[in-house]
Amino acid sequence: MAIPVGLIVVITCVDLLTPTQVHLGPLLVVAPALTPSFAGPRVTALIGALAVAAQVVIAALRGGFTVNHQVQIAAIAVISLLIVVYAQEQRRRHRELARVRSVSEATQRVVLRPLPHRLGPLRVASLYMAAEDEAQIGGDLYAATRVKDCTRLIIGDVRGKGLTSISDASVLMGAFREAAHFSPGLVELADVLERSVCRHLAEHTTIAHAERVGAAERLAAEAELKEHFITALLVDIPDEDNVVYMTNCGHPPPLLLPERGGVTTLSATQPAPPLGMCGLPRGSSSSGTPDAFPFEDGDTLLLYTDGVIEARAPDGSFYPLAQRVGQWSGSGPEGLLLHLRRDLLDHVGGRLGDDAAMVVIQRSPALHPVQQLKRIVPVNGAHR
Repeated sequence: MAIPVGLIVVITCVDLLTPTQVHLGPLLVVAPALTPSFAGPRVTALIGALAVAAQVVIAALRGGFTVNHQVQIAAIAVISLLIVVYAQEQRRRHRELARVRSVSEATQRVVLRPLPHRLGPLRVASLYMAAEDEAQIGGDLYAATRVKDCTRLIIGDVRGKGLTSISDASVLMGAFREAAHFSPGLVELADVLERSVCRHLAEHTTIAHAERVGAAERLAAEAELKEHFITALLVDIPDEDNVVYMTNCGHPPPLLLPERGGVTTLSATQPAPPLGMCGLPRGSSSSGTPDAFPFEDGDTLLLYTDGVIEARAPDGSFYPLAQRVGQWSGSGPEGLLLHLRRDLLDHVGGRLGDDAAMVVIQRSPALHPVQQLKRIVPVNGAHR
């Protein structure tokens, strides 16, 4: 409040000290115009009233209330009133934005739950970067759960943006959290998720037909819904076996960072179509087995969505994830994500064009439950 009051005092004093033919009084409107940037409508109204009073003082000390002074007083009063109305509307919008943020945070906690930092022998870290302003969740998704002596994860990317993508993501996440516990393998899990997504899309197609009156509108809505699909990567990491199993449904391949150094792309030998491509044969289902890759103690696995590798710099170049990530392989899951986030934003100039999600999993030998048990249970009267 000191800034607008100081402006009023300075403008008033300078106006009174300058020749009579120089009129600086109209500049008093700057004070109430600046106030909404840091104060509410009441303070703005007070500053506006002080500006009008200052103009009255100038008029009284400048030879009386001439027509020119009267017009200036009226103009400052009217403009100040309009600024107060603007400040009131700005406050209303700020409150509405705060409510939207609160709903967004609640939605994020329900749909995109934070991953635990530890799952069995694994250290886990996750990061979600939304492209929409003020948004905290979009069409990218990830989840993890513990099944028998194994950690099961999913990362995916829904085609499109906005509320439709959030709806599709929530359906898939709910289906995964339920089916992950009774599906014996990743291939069976992928089939269950495919049926769930297709059922969801079929329901939306039925609703679209009911809401569209014309045949052309119905066909357009049906064609749009047929273009909805979800790329997904399903991962199983057993506690004791140094291996990782994967079923890739059209998703970007993960990167393996071995403890000894280097970066390896884990490409699927038999990739399946994205989820929601109803009617298409699923390549992984024909083999009946997921892909298996070595995953030793100390190795790190990076899962990500296409928003990371398709992020463009101002010159149009894509983000070289595989070339950049190796230099931070020894930073741990949280440190690796911190470096990647900073480097990714620097690459694109501060703002992403699409949502991006990353999950880092590191197998930690110190967290093996059997190894911990061996340290506790005495063998031949001695502790190991």
